[in-house]
Amino acid sequence: MSDFWPWAKKPKSNILWLDLGDLGDLVNPGGPHEQWQDHGLGLLRTILHENDIQTDLASTRTVTSWEQLAPQIKGYDMLLMNVRSYTYPSALKAAQLYKELNPDGLVMTGGMHATVAPDEMMEIEEFDKICQGPGENVIVDLVRNPDAYPRLLQGKGARTMAEWPAIDRELWPQPQGRKIKRRFKWKWPMEPECGWGPGPVATILTSRVCPWQCVFCNENSYIPNMGRRPVEAVIDELNYLDRKYGVGSVVIHDSMFFQNPKWLREWLELYPTKARKRWSYWAAGRADTVRQWPDLFEALVKETNWRTVSIGFESGSDRILRLLNKEVTEEDNYFTIDLVNRIGDELEAAGETPPVFWSNIMLGIPGEEREDAYKTMRMLKRMKRVMPSIAFYAPYPGSALGNQLIAEGKSLMSKDNYHRFPDDEKVKGVDYQFYRELLAGKFDAEINRGLTDMLRGADLYEDALIKA
Repeated sequence: MSDFWPWAKKPKSNILWLDLGDLGDLVNPGGPHEQWQDHGLGLLRTILHENDIQTDLASTRTVTSWEQLAPQIKGYDMLLMNVRSYTYPSALKAAQLYKELNPDGLVMTGGMHATVAPDEMMEIEEFDKICQGPGENVIVDLVRNPDAYPRLLQGKGARTMAEWPAIDRELWPQPQGRKIKRRFKWKWPMEPECGWGPGPVATILTSRVCPWQCVFCNENSYIPNMGRRPVEAVIDELNYLDRKYGVGSVVIHDSMFFQNPKWLREWLELYPTKARKRWSYWAAGRADTVRQWPDLFEALVKETNWRTVSIGFESGSDRILRLLNKEVTEEDNYFTIDLVNRIGDELEAAGETPPVFWSNIMLGIPGEEREDAYKTMRMLKRMKRVMPSIAFYAPYPGSALGNQLIAEGKSLMSKDNYHRFPDDEKVKGVDYQFYRELLAGKFDAEINRGLTDMLRGADLYEDALIKA
């Protein structure tokens, strides 16, 4: 291992990879999601190490102050960072601190924010190299020969995920101290449970990039679509992780798992028979694809133990769904809700664990009216078994709507603070007081009008706001 922590005697490499996130998230986090590991970091460090380029590791998440981080980043010739929009403030501060300590050092950046907001990155003189797009087929030469590349460069990705090596998970940062390990039952390098399934949790990717064009999402502007990882390779990795570390459940981190019926049918055939255990898993789908292939969806839920079904419903209003370019209708949403309710009832009657929605809901969308929000809450109440995941719309750069609002001067999200807290105001002209009162239950009588059952109110959604 080439990880350099505060108690290490000395660095083992002249290259440091800095994991980014909020200070203290791996010391005393507010919840389990702050502890998810960066698969981009894991993949690229694995590629570097397999090519005999060793890197040390530090993390903004394993310290509680920048003063604690300073001695960990001093003395390195090169600093590498994978920058997302919500980690941009940490990347900026870290680069400035690194340059103060290592004036001749080189800061290499890449990731989603470097791709969707290159102008912002180029404004920062501390960012010496800025790689746009995927980096797996350029990272080795870039680190070996940085002078051969311009400051802003285009990355090179693999044609298919089958070309990726399996991530060496011991290259991920570790939680700091017994308190966090005890609280979250963390068995590193597996990840901690978060309510979706028992720990230890194996987080994996089977596909990269969602092919839809929703106006609130910037993923399609980051990297082109690529071939999906072979089913057998996914199962082989899970079996390896179980033999080495133990697996309690799985999180399939794909932005869109339920796509490509051929791949899904192979998963349906092989996962129950080839995996060491039919682990329950979290995975994402869309209401329209569920309606398009309902029999395949039902078989996956029942036969492969898909027990946390993440659906990006976003809104219960056709008007808002069209505004978001979701290519989904209210009818699609209700079809999916009723189908999962029925499957859950049948499994529960048979003594099995029913599936639960991880229901992604968006409020505070520019142009949304009160009745649109009421319809969204009514839709949420129709779900018998649900963990609501509610966020105020956030205008990130790289998305069509985000770019528009930024250009019009309506975004309240500063480039110095993209990582917004759940209840922060993000867009000018949005009545956030109404939404706070909505989530507190003030309008439940209006929401419940016309509903005959499931009259839950604020107890269902008042504490469901998450970071956008």
